[in-house]
Amino acid sequence: MLSEQATPVVRATLPVVGAAIGNIAELFYRKLFDAHPELLRELFNRGNQANGEQQKALAGSIAAFAGMLLEKPDARPDAMLARIANKHASLGITSDQYKIVHRHLFAAIAEVLGDAVTEEVAAAWDEVYWLMANALIAVESRLYQEAGAAEGEVWRRMEITERRQETPDVVSFVLRPRDGRPAGSFRPGQYVSVQVELADGARQIRQYSLSAAPGRPDWRISVKRVRGAAGPDGEVSSWLHEHAHPGDMLTVSMPFGDLVLPEGDGPLLLASAGIGNTPVLAMLDHLTSTGPDRRVVSVHADRTPADHAHREEHLDRVRTLPDCRLHLWYESPGEEAPEAAAGRADLGDLDLPEGLTAYLCGPLPFMRAVRGDLLRRGVPPERIHYEVFGPDLWLGQ
Repeated sequence: MLSEQATPVVRATLPVVGAAIGNIAELFYRKLFDAHPELLRELFNRGNQANGEQQKALAGSIAAFAGMLLEKPDARPDAMLARIANKHASLGITSDQYKIVHRHLFAAIAEVLGDAVTEEVAAAWDEVYWLMANALIAVESRLYQEAGAAEGEVWRRMEITERRQETPDVVSFVLRPRDGRPAGSFRPGQYVSVQVELADGARQIRQYSLSAAPGRPDWRISVKRVRGAAGPDGEVSSWLHEHAHPGDMLTVSMPFGDLVLPEGDGPLLLASAGIGNTPVLAMLDHLTSTGPDRRVVSVHADRTPADHAHREEHLDRVRTLPDCRLHLWYESPGEEAPEAAAGRADLGDLDLPEGLTAYLCGPLPFMRAVRGDLLRRGVPPERIHYEVFGPDLWLGQ
């Protein structure tokens, strides 16, 4: 928790820092990449830098963490930090890199806020930063230990053994370690990072959910090609669609991620939209062998049946589970999906079991809408979990 000296200072200055945090974040990244251009080429997502999403994520995380320190001083912000720590571990982030971030972040704060950053203010926000950084370092250290990896040493080479075109924009890849040994275990819902070298020599990294259950000798990822609207096309997804074929090698991380299937027999809601159904597929696949009698409500929304990646597999998994019900929404169902409703997902009238635990994955507007439906129906917020594809924009707990 914050010290007695820092608490009133952070409380008094949070509105000022919060109002300027976007400018601070933008300047911070500029300073960071000027000093360490290799980080932009080999670690940070250049697409998210170009569209400003990474800056928003940093701003949101700092403001949310500081607010929690003030409003809930005795609470551990584990849920908030777990998503970030898992993402960091999948990238191979090391504790030394937090010192680099600190140096350039506080230089940006001083430049943006000027004389408002007194020695007392700087010391208080320094305390906020290191409380957050040390909490993340501790969680990441545990994740590395659980994975049996030294700090940051999460990468290995894997061979593509199968490629399948699932939809016009989604390709799945089956991966196996280069040495031929089994790929290893993971928890349903987790993801891996994939690192590729692009035409300009930059090595870029993206995360992809494991879309089939553990227990097999190989892993499967399903990659949606990101086509830019306001921003650029996805660099890594485009490269994988154009260049990755059976027999090729990829650099892949160990599995990480905290949106995982819980043990026990409690009822579940698995709600997805678009490519967000990939972790759900792994969960449903796993349940067919480990919890076939568990009550499950599966919700999926998509543009059309043809855009629903792994549609037949999704339907088959639901049929295999005797107490699982699938509710589909397509913007344009057509004649292919008479069982689906037209439009956007609406959970207002669904028959939901008492005491369910909800897992949401998809675009932020979808998750906000579903989360709102669940809260209005009395589902406690601590029972609603979600996965963000891209920078975590702090949807809320």
